Amino acid sequence: MYPIKFKKCFIDKVWGGRAFETVLGMTLPENRSIGESWEVSSHKNGMSIVENGEFAGMTLEALKDKYGAEILGKDVFERFEGKFPILIKYLDVNDRLSVQVHPSDEYALKVEGEFGKSECWYIIDASEDAKLILGLKPGMTRETFLEKSKNKDFKNMFNEVSVKKGDFINITPGVVHASLEGSVLLCETQQNSDTTYRIYDFDRTVNGVPRPLHLEKAADVINFGEVPVVTKENSRQNIKLRNCVKQELVRCKYFNVDKLRINGIFHDEISENFKVYSILEGEGDIIYNDIKYPARKGDTYFIPANMNVLVDGNIEILKSFM
Repeated sequence: MYPIKFKKCFIDKVWGGRAFETVLGMTLPENRSIGESWEVSSHKNGMSIVENGEFAGMTLEALKDKYGAEILGKDVFERFEGKFPILIKYLDVNDRLSVQVHPSDEYALKVEGEFGKSECWYIIDASEDAKLILGLKPGMTRETFLEKSKNKDFKNMFNEVSVKKGDFINITPGVVHASLEGSVLLCETQQNSDTTYRIYDFDRTVNGVPRPLHLEKAADVINFGEVPVVTKENSRQNIKLRNCVKQELVRCKYFNVDKLRINGIFHDEISENFKVYSILEGEGDIIYNDIKYPARKGDTYFIPANMNVLVDGNIEILKSFM
């Protein structure tokens, strides 16, 4: 085992742009609006393929099937019955992200045959006018939601929140969300699911055809009255470690996420389950068995279970783990 880097899986989106290239230094295919880069995924819609080392060319699914608990960790392997539990992405929301909501495990497994979708967003960059939709206005009922949505009457319907670089939002199943103004570049940790119920897409078309809406399913899964909290960089607790400042961003049954600001050599704690490093800023090396794996802004590394790694550099990392 070793720190694994996967090939980036770029997904075209009507709301995508070129920020992966201009901000994160990725090389993008020409003349395409890229909205998502799937970094660690065993989902059929964007399967990760190993880029480095002896496993190069293998899919994450094949790695999981071959090595099981050795690579995922015994706890994760047993808890999720051999399925890979999360999906890590970068998103470039250059235009408005459709108004949408995700189902819970219970609903999604019954209706869609896959996990539900709890997710969280770390804002890497944002325009000064960036504004999101997060939840519905108080007092909104299922009946009112359906009536207003079918009539495209969205006045006084959504809770609107301005965001900036460094903000973090935990978006649980049932929370309506979208981007409304400006642009945002974010790193997303989510359940291993690609199920989204679209409420409104700002009347956009793809090849002349409007993207489908899912109003009845959305109404089934919305948690009316729930509005997520946006945490700010300067409001979160800083936990000082040797050559590292850690912020605990979220703890939940689906995933955990920390932000690490490292300056020097940092010995990360050994985890009995796998973890993922998403590089937000700076550059350095991930060191395992005295071998250096270069890490720079926009990179992502999958760290197998029980691996003793060092991180050396001036670097900010979003660490997702189970």
